Amino acid sequence: MARQYYVYIMTNRSRTLYVGVTNDLERRVYQHKSESIEGFTKRYKMHRLVYFDATSNVEGAISREKEIKRWRRSKKIDLIEAGNPGWKDLSEGWYEAGPQQWDPSLLSG
Repeated sequence: MARQYYVYIMTNRSRTLYVGVTNDLERRVYQHKSESIEGFTKRYKMHRLVYFDATSNVEGAISREKEIKRWRRSKKIDLIEAGNPGWKDLSEGWYEAGPQQWDPSLLSG
């Protein structure tokens, strides 16, 4: 099976935006939600996944992340609202079994 890479956008109640890239979207979103990584997303409580796109090409994913980061805020909002007009948390229900199903060692990498 080919490896997947994800470009994603997280937000908070104030609709501050964070654009990132990862090879494990579920783990990375969990890190944002649990505030286990110091930095911008912890400080601004970026807990809501509002956009993601997958590719099997790591260079393409990194390039797309950089492209989106250069966009004006209004264009990022248009991207989110094209597929998620209500800004629903796309990860809703992913962690309903609770954090006990997650191995803490997964959070470090």
